[in-house]
Amino acid sequence: MNATSSLRITHFVENMERGGLERAVIDLIAAQREAGHECRLVCLFDRGILADELSASGVSVEICDKRTGADFRALRRARDLLRGGGVLHTHNAAAHYHAVLASAGLPLQRVVNTRHGMGESNPRSRREWLYRRSMLRTDYAVAVCETARRHLQDNGVSPRSALLSIPNGIRTEGFRAAGDAARARLRDELALASGSRLIGTVGRLEPVKDQANLIRAFRQVRLNVPEAVLVLVGDGALRRELEAVAEDEGVADATRFLGDRSDVPQLLQGLDVFALSSLSEGYSIALLEACAAQLPIVATDVGGNSEIVRDRRNGLLVPARDADALAAALTELLSSPAYAATMGQAGRQWVTHEGSFRTMASRYEALYRNAAVRLDRQP
Repeated sequence: MNATSSLRITHFVENMERGGLERAVIDLIAAQREAGHECRLVCLFDRGILADELSASGVSVEICDKRTGADFRALRRARDLLRGGGVLHTHNAAAHYHAVLASAGLPLQRVVNTRHGMGESNPRSRREWLYRRSMLRTDYAVAVCETARRHLQDNGVSPRSALLSIPNGIRTEGFRAAGDAARARLRDELALASGSRLIGTVGRLEPVKDQANLIRAFRQVRLNVPEAVLVLVGDGALRRELEAVAEDEGVADATRFLGDRSDVPQLLQGLDVFALSSLSEGYSIALLEACAAQLPIVATDVGGNSEIVRDRRNGLLVPARDADALAAALTELLSSPAYAATMGQAGRQWVTHEGSFRTMASRYEALYRNAAVRLDRQP
């Protein structure tokens, strides 16, 4: 490939429902188009809510409409969409092995897969077996943090060229630092008292995010910081169950479920502390966004979280499933606003230099062109 030529890049995903993976894909496509490359998106299943954002910007979005089980019609559709050649960049396991199967024999210039999480805990599952087999026709497999790269390596993921890590990036310029004016606006929107202290989290309401443990920790926080309010941004199958947990813990009156929101940067500006209670993470976009909003963070020490949150520099790390430790860390930051503000400033400074989506895009382009990739990152 000519080092100065534009590339034809097809991103292949399961769908574009709201989430960190999908946001990373949108930002990566934006950076690649700004660099003069031709990009399009193929969804294995349905479109998803964020597909409209890409379509509105002029990106072609196609769907294969795959049904449960073997669906040869969807594979034929995928093959037709991949006949144009160029670079195939897939995201996560199912999208990857379906795209590899559909593109067998087609003249693709490069096949790259990004695994956005840690992978399944059971390497013997059918999905992981198919994923490892698809590596025979994969040039590069990319993990989004070094912890995930080591996990995939231990599970036998071995592409033709290399298994490496490229951290996700975000559009940091789209985020402004949290401040009193934004906090006052959010308190007004939520009909809260002016002295409320807001703990917020962003993520799908699903078991791996373990918001139930966050709610249980919040009950303890309220004993020491009675003006604390918990704000959960995101939706999912567990919403009613989590609302019941808040009732059972006696904190329903101080807990706000905001559902799926498109104004996350503005909401983050109104928080005092950001919390992430996940049981597993790859390289969390939510944490990057919290850093960009200059928020102090309390996060569980899982996956790549420690590669973003440096304990007692821009936040506090706690064990997963430990409501007591989570409550103690949140209480510490709410009770020490000057200390918390220093952490927030450190996080914003770090993400501005190391969490840029342009840096992420340049590293991927090096892979597409089979060139050396800069992987050194300052903590």
